[in-house]
Amino acid sequence: MNDLQPTSTASAHSGPATPNVHAVPAERGLQWLVSGWRLFLREPGVWLGIAVVMLVAIGLIGIVPLFGQFAIAFLLPVVAAGLLAGCRSLEQGETLCFGDLFGGFKHNTGNLVVIGVLSLLGHAAIGLVVFAVGGGAMLSGIMSGATLDPGPGMLVALSGMLFALLLGTLLMLPLAMALWFAPALVMFDDMAPVAALKSSFIGCLKNTLPFLIYGILGLVLLLLALLPALLGLLVLIPVLVGSVYASYVDIYGATPNSAPGS
Repeated sequence: MNDLQPTSTASAHSGPATPNVHAVPAERGLQWLVSGWRLFLREPGVWLGIAVVMLVAIGLIGIVPLFGQFAIAFLLPVVAAGLLAGCRSLEQGETLCFGDLFGGFKHNTGNLVVIGVLSLLGHAAIGLVVFAVGGGAMLSGIMSGATLDPGPGMLVALSGMLFALLLGTLLMLPLAMALWFAPALVMFDDMAPVAALKSSFIGCLKNTLPFLIYGILGLVLLLLALLPALLGLLVLIPVLVGSVYASYVDIYGATPNSAPGS
């Protein structure tokens, strides 16, 4: 059967409706990556070219102080939506082209930029919390270290910083869940930014086990991709993009069983 089955939810309506969210089996976490790999194999040359352009563009934009980081945050959802649309083109038997990299600039661009703005605000808020907790622990450690024995002060500072990092990680998880499907929901379902973020969070929450498996496997693939002078990223980026699209089709498809790779 086909790798990816078309999702009627995303195409059957033209207005901004809320698509159904399905819970899928845990093993789908692996299948999303497999589907991403198969989408990559359909147009490997174009995918590699897109990955090179993306990495070079991010590197060039990122070197611009402050403005570069803001620009990347604002543009990433727009670029992601275009690439997801490219995945849909491949699913429908069409070809992938470099123009798909800019597909998000042709449809719902404003809402996609808003997703980027909200993402930036979310990361900034989490950063402030981590800084406040870690900074407070550091200050307490310095004050405790003012005694003759600096050991307790150092312990307080280190434990507080570790707690701040753990807290930051825990806070990043719901933000990542809200952002995961948001570009796809804005692009394909014409959802408003806040509604897309809420629906994405619910979609991830209902599929905790598949995403747990996906996350573990994705981390392993990332570590492997970083080994050969980061060249593995040229393959991993397209595979991950395809896997995001596969998870979207799986969870927001017409039925729970109309899943990628089924």
